[in-house]
Amino acid sequence: MRVIVGEGSCGLAAGAGKVYEALKSSLAGIENVSLGITGCVGMCWLEPIVDLYNGKMLLRRLVHVAPEDAEKIAAAVSSGDLSLTDSITIRKEDEEFLHKQTRIALRHCGVIDPEDIGDYMADDGYKALAKVLDTMTPEQVIEEIKVSGLAGRGGAGFPTWFKWNAARAAEGGPKYLICNADEGDPGAFMDRAVIESDPHNLIEGMMIAAYAIGAAEAIVYVRAEYPLAIVRLEKAIRQAREAGKLGKNIMGSGFSCDMRIKAGAGAFVCGEETALIESLEGNRGMPRLKPPFPANSGYWQKPSNINNVETFANVSWIMLNGGDQFAAMGTEDSKGTKVFALTGKIKRGGLVEIPMGKTLREVIFDIGGGIRDDKEFKAVQMGGPSGGCIPASLLDTPIDYKKLSATGAIMGSGGMVVMDESTCMVGMAKFFLDFTAKESCGKCVHCRIGTKRMQEILTRITNGEGREGDIKLLEELCNAIKDGALCGLGQTAPNPVLTTLRYFRDEYEAHIYEKKCPAKSCSALLTYSIDSAKCVGCTMCARKCPAKAITGTVRNPHSIDPDTCIRCGQCLNACRFGAVSVG
Repeated sequence: MRVIVGEGSCGLAAGAGKVYEALKSSLAGIENVSLGITGCVGMCWLEPIVDLYNGKMLLRRLVHVAPEDAEKIAAAVSSGDLSLTDSITIRKEDEEFLHKQTRIALRHCGVIDPEDIGDYMADDGYKALAKVLDTMTPEQVIEEIKVSGLAGRGGAGFPTWFKWNAARAAEGGPKYLICNADEGDPGAFMDRAVIESDPHNLIEGMMIAAYAIGAAEAIVYVRAEYPLAIVRLEKAIRQAREAGKLGKNIMGSGFSCDMRIKAGAGAFVCGEETALIESLEGNRGMPRLKPPFPANSGYWQKPSNINNVETFANVSWIMLNGGDQFAAMGTEDSKGTKVFALTGKIKRGGLVEIPMGKTLREVIFDIGGGIRDDKEFKAVQMGGPSGGCIPASLLDTPIDYKKLSATGAIMGSGGMVVMDESTCMVGMAKFFLDFTAKESCGKCVHCRIGTKRMQEILTRITNGEGREGDIKLLEELCNAIKDGALCGLGQTAPNPVLTTLRYFRDEYEAHIYEKKCPAKSCSALLTYSIDSAKCVGCTMCARKCPAKAITGTVRNPHSIDPDTCIRCGQCLNACRFGAVSVG
């Protein structure tokens, strides 16, 4: 029997490292039992997770495992009586969350040991690379990607085959293949999870792409804030090189390509491919004017191809199973599957991979389990700071590039931030504008100044200082930035404001004209009061108030001085009798 501990970043943050050490001690001396690790299976809300296997058959998935459960697990595996783990065994969540997905990019995540090339190869790892090098020309590889309909999963959805073909056809050399793992969207962690959990799949996909375009060097540009991903990818690169999957004369084919990692400084703008190239060259990450495009003049002005992690993670599967099998999934305009990071006010936060064409409702409610605390669903933010907010009325929108674009949002890299009735949409727009204003590279005036002005207006509105004409001014700024910004990140920065104005205009108007926050979220617009008929004079609210704004005597109704109140909400949380209200 094998005991496997999930050691992705989410699992380690929840205590998986301590669980592993406890199991190592408890399982010592038990025959025919091995202890190992895996990456993130995507069920982040259930970490730490421990899986019990008989060979490749999953017998039990144990969740919320604590170090003190190690003895119980050891007793179960040594006796063969797995019912001893009933109290920590997952049941319906596994079926509802994982079994409703179609996993291609994530097919090995949470299944194999990411630090063992042998584990990857035992599950058809590097067979696609062998097939390509033995039986296919670069042109045939590109044609297979064309048949698959694989589009770039970094956000733009540009046809992958077209970029590969342009780089292959470009004159001059050497040619470079670059992986964009600079995942900067708030709430997005898809690329990190793939690198941590299945680094060899990324390497294999990149080597196939390198062969297709004729590149001799491959570079993974990854955020320095992903230390575990970097460590595991470095180890995988060493193992692949030693096994002849990287370097000179790969697998005896005559094709040579090596790989290295560049840790980026974490600038959001480096998600834009030309800014990433500038950073790779040692310069400040700022977008270049296009054309020329990277396929003709990229890294060191040489032909270069850039795709993101998820795009490469699909390549080996396509080569093994055929482009037509990938194209059979999804919709007419959006082929295959897409990985999303479900975060926010969702019951089951984690990683989801579904065929294109499923609706937002299916992902959020059928797979994600619905809204935390059973509150009302309000909106979902798609595409991060470059995306938009989609309201409840559009929950049945199919997930594909065109349908999402029609709502004002974008697919993006795959962040899906769920919001409930307590979310202020003006505050949400302010949050994303604050992010983009700070992350602007400053190269173009429209983005550098425009996002800052919008952020200031939104801040003023949420502080109760909104005035006549603010909505019109926001719309004018949005259109000016979209038309004038240099790169795609600047051009899409107004999307959170445009979509919240489109679907939640009434909230803006309430903030400006009524000085009220309908979601009761903006503290500057809240008024706390105590209902004397319900107040029993327990004094709990007064004791919790940090501003000493509450007065009253024991067993007599209390009151709040609105001029002294700092609107922290401590009184509301402390009251057990429903006497405190906020409006």
